[in-house]
Amino acid sequence: MDWQAIILSLRLAACSSLLLAPVGILLAWPLTFGRFKGRFLLEAVASLPLVLPPTVLGFYLIVALGPLSPVGRVWEALTGTRLVFSFQGLLLAQVVTNLPFFLQPLVASLGAVDRRLLEAAGTLGSGRPGVYFRVALPLAWRGLAAGWILAFAHAIGEFGVVLMVGGNLPGRTRTASIALFDQVQAFDLRGANQTALLLLGFAFAVLGCTAWLKARDRAWS
Repeated sequence: MDWQAIILSLRLAACSSLLLAPVGILLAWPLTFGRFKGRFLLEAVASLPLVLPPTVLGFYLIVALGPLSPVGRVWEALTGTRLVFSFQGLLLAQVVTNLPFFLQPLVASLGAVDRRLLEAAGTLGSGRPGVYFRVALPLAWRGLAAGWILAFAHAIGEFGVVLMVGGNLPGRTRTASIALFDQVQAFDLRGANQTALLLLGFAFAVLGCTAWLKARDRAWS
């Protein structure tokens, strides 16, 4: 079993989930409570990674992060390295790819919060940010936890976008899913079975956690 690839996958998933949390928390407010004309467009853009083929998403991420893009040029000027085929590039790609997996449970949980509690908090002098961060978000903590777990799990198993943006560099961008693909290509069925069983067990554990959180959220509601 390629433990180096597994450790890299865990590190990438943890870092991308930590970066994703503030982005998702800020976006969840307008997606849940917003009443503006462009809300449907924001919702569509945030959900786009769910329906786009990984190759299409990976291609546009390469264009957005490549050495000819503004982001890529600024990064190369500051660090002397390129974003594409690097851990940092993979990190940004995972944030974009896993955004809807974080948002959907959180938005659903926020939508189930009793509006009377939010209105009461507003009448007590809390502005919109205060109502959101002090009342709505704590009440929707199960959705927040479920979104973080789903985003973490999806980052562990992501293949197409990771392969396109990061390549297959051992110790730098080779994740567990890519290691599994290489094992199958090399007819190392024993190693492939071990890696697949590890990923399968992790997926079951994640689904169990999210199902428990959803059941608790429904019971509380």
